[in-house]
Amino acid sequence: MPRLKYWTVAPEAVKLMMSLNAYLEKSSIEASLRHLVKLRVSQINGCAYCVDLHSHEALRDGENSQRLHCLTVWHETELFTPRERAALAYAESITRIADTHVPDEDYDRVEQHFNGPELVDLTLTISTMNAWNRLAISFRRPVAERRSTQAT
Repeated sequence: MPRLKYWTVAPEAVKLMMSLNAYLEKSSIEASLRHLVKLRVSQINGCAYCVDLHSHEALRDGENSQRLHCLTVWHETELFTPRERAALAYAESITRIADTHVPDEDYDRVEQHFNGPELVDLTLTISTMNAWNRLAISFRRPVAERRSTQAT
């Protein structure tokens, strides 16, 4: 049961967040990588609603189910490209920023695969996903609700 239907209580705030999502959908970061990053951030944060949503979206858009199943252990597989691996490490650092402070090692690695505008877009993708996770978790947005209100 949701604590608060934030999308109803604060529709203008949600509309602004959706505008940022719309920008990111057209950004320099390829859709397949955006899906991986959104899903990994949501896994780290423990957001059931967003894990469900973004895994469905990734599959819908052609992502390989094996890669999605192994995303939580991406460090231990060869299923991801060097660019994806750099982005995932960077996403983990930003998501755990209180502990990591995004070390130079993670930034240097991601900078080898992304130019300046791409780094901004990737950082915004990660940061926005963290914000959505915090809304969904704080207000207990249930997984079942997504399935009843949006297409899978």
